[in-house]
Amino acid sequence: MADHDLEQARATIAVPDHVPSPFGELRFFDGVPTDDSIATIYDMLDLNRAIEVYLNTIPGASLVAMRRGFRSVGVDGNTVLGFTAPRANSGSFFLTPNTETTYGSMFLDLRDGPLVVENPPNSLCVVDDFWFRYVADLGIAGPDRGAGGRYVLLPPGFDGPEPEGYVALRTPTITNWLIVRALGGVDDIRTTRVYPLAAADDPPAMTYVDMASRHFNTVHANDGTFFEEIDTLVQEEPPEALDPERTGQCASIGIVHGRPFAPDARMRRILEQGARLAAAACRALTYAPRDPAAYLYPGSNWLAVFPSGSYEFLRDHARLLDARAQFHYAATVITPAMAAAQVGAGSAYCYTAKDAAGAWLDGARHYRLHLPAGIPAKNFWSVDVYDTQTRSLLETDDPFPSVMSLDEAVTVNGDGGADVWFGPTAPEGREANWVQTVPGKSWFTILRLYGPLEPWFDGSWQPGEIEPISSGTHEAS
Repeated sequence: MADHDLEQARATIAVPDHVPSPFGELRFFDGVPTDDSIATIYDMLDLNRAIEVYLNTIPGASLVAMRRGFRSVGVDGNTVLGFTAPRANSGSFFLTPNTETTYGSMFLDLRDGPLVVENPPNSLCVVDDFWFRYVADLGIAGPDRGAGGRYVLLPPGFDGPEPEGYVALRTPTITNWLIVRALGGVDDIRTTRVYPLAAADDPPAMTYVDMASRHFNTVHANDGTFFEEIDTLVQEEPPEALDPERTGQCASIGIVHGRPFAPDARMRRILEQGARLAAAACRALTYAPRDPAAYLYPGSNWLAVFPSGSYEFLRDHARLLDARAQFHYAATVITPAMAAAQVGAGSAYCYTAKDAAGAWLDGARHYRLHLPAGIPAKNFWSVDVYDTQTRSLLETDDPFPSVMSLDEAVTVNGDGGADVWFGPTAPEGREANWVQTVPGKSWFTILRLYGPLEPWFDGSWQPGEIEPISSGTHEAS
């Protein structure tokens, strides 16, 4: 190699004596950092790790917070199932629940061995593990095909024979989350049974708790206490329940299985800053993602929930980290049936926090959403409104801030389309198709199609953009 080539190589592999950074100038003596720069570099590295841990472990923190919220209203243990009757409302903080269906939910603890789950017939049920990864569908989308079934959930490391007479489900975590939607409503949900396999001959009685009338929080933290939520999970679960990369990220900021999480004052300050910065990033990812595939179609402000069509957030053998954070910051439940609905079955979703001009939706203004003729929903459609801060149902005079086609009062246009109105006051004569908003607050909305039809999948039907209108009028301005 010629001398000038060596000199050029030296320039590319060397570090200058002064390196500017957002944390202040970093200084070096012939490639060796000065003592004060070493401290700054480690502050920078720890802050970066804190941000990455937050972004990459939101799924787990979400379920830790949900379990804590459930426990606060008495939904705790393997024989207690909570439900929402008649359906979810804005009285509690839940990530984007719908107001159209009744749900049952509980956490399953496998610490004492396998658990049997008997799901209702004609139901849609999902089991996710404690890191919010898909374990199995039960019911219509599961092996029992809607007839109702008997499943046995086997704990991590279970090496015995699979019990006969059950569909065996294996999970990498001790705690798991069960969500039940029975098409027959509350009465069917209350037929769900969970009991230890060891007590199959004489199962203990179930307790069913109506959570809809309670007021509690199930949303994870956006400050430094987020990392305490993650530590709770890491301490409870086997280390191998999480991939080595994320386990290593957690360990780098002091969250290690079997060890106390005891950050000093310096580290607590960094963790607080990291959580705040990561939460800020999640706000951008959720409401204004930069992946073009996240948008329903070119020029639209409607956003897809699974931009790659994968419930594992995969595209071309790569994990879409932004898409995973985007989803879990605003939503719950992971199942392939959500990411890849089939024609006439399951449900399809899109959401937006912007109007047709790309401005943030303002609770003091009035808007109209036009759903063109031929709304591609075999069963029904709905539009729900949410608080951009809590990502929960918007708190208004109506505990069910939504419009849905199942409501007989909702007006359908002559061509079969529909208009939905938003604003602090109802447009005269349009009250049944109106959702109240709150001045001084932003909001976002989710359009859900239950039993989506071919025009949704081929893109020949598209929802209109949300158009600002003049107060008291019915026409777009």
